[in-house]
Amino acid sequence: MSDKLRLCEVASVKEGEPVGVFIEGMPALAVYNVDGDIFVTDNTCTHGNAMLTDGYQDGDIVECPFHGGSFDIRTGAPKAFPCQVAVKTYAVVIEDGWVNILKNEGAA
Repeated sequence: MSDKLRLCEVASVKEGEPVGVFIEGMPALAVYNVDGDIFVTDNTCTHGNAMLTDGYQDGDIVECPFHGGSFDIRTGAPKAFPCQVAVKTYAVVIEDGWVNILKNEGAA
């Protein structure tokens, strides 16, 4: 039994175009490409019930589509009001061209 969850192919994650991933038993996830590095966060804004993948990615910042708050993709830290609570991040494992996260892990 694998200790990883396979999310999507690395090639499907383009710079500035986050990909939403939905896996049973997990929160909605967002996969980002930042300068060729892949990052994964929860996809739901901690301020409002909005999908971050519906927002705007500018480098390592993702802006929520509801109120313009934003988060650091690398750390999950809130970067602009009204967001004040960090979005959860996950450790990424690239394997055989696929983006994976570890099962049952805490914030990275």
